[in-house]
Amino acid sequence: MDSVFQRIYENYHQDLFQFLFYMVKNKETAEDLVQEVYIRVYKSYQRFEGKSSEKTWLYSIARNAAIDHFRKQKSWKQRLLENFDWDKQQVKDDSPIPEEVALQKEQVQWLYKSLDQCTIDQKSVIILRYIQSLSISETAEVLGWTESKVKTTQHRALKAVKKIMEEHAGKEESSFEKITLD
Repeated sequence: MDSVFQRIYENYHQDLFQFLFYMVKNKETAEDLVQEVYIRVYKSYQRFEGKSSEKTWLYSIARNAAIDHFRKQKSWKQRLLENFDWDKQQVKDDSPIPEEVALQKEQVQWLYKSLDQCTIDQKSVIILRYIQSLSISETAEVLGWTESKVKTTQHRALKAVKKIMEEHAGKEESSFEKITLD
């Protein structure tokens, strides 16, 4: 098992970390989730039948770990929202874009930020297809979907991202017009 684990680590660690990082946008959380993936792999490797590629199997485990993380966060956020006094306290988000991303061009930054406004399924498809460079069939395998569903979700995700980008461009244009008119 040690040699199998070593091979999996060498071949997929960076890709798994990157996938999870794009999903959760936090280095420490992504590292924790990668560890969770390795624990799940360790516990279930004997049951891996090889019906899919090892790579897509690992991405499926990673995606499920991310979804479990989001579910836990959702319940935490729900409790916070229920106990938050909106009249007395202000909400301010000071979280910076992670240094590792270090995106230089504003358009690429907005593309990255626009993923937050996509559904988990759309976000998963965009990351797997365009950041991890998986094929449509590999993406379908990871997600347990048909290729048709991947294509449809990809189309909707790209449409949503395009709309968000256009809205941002419109806001920038109107704020620029305000500045030049003043």
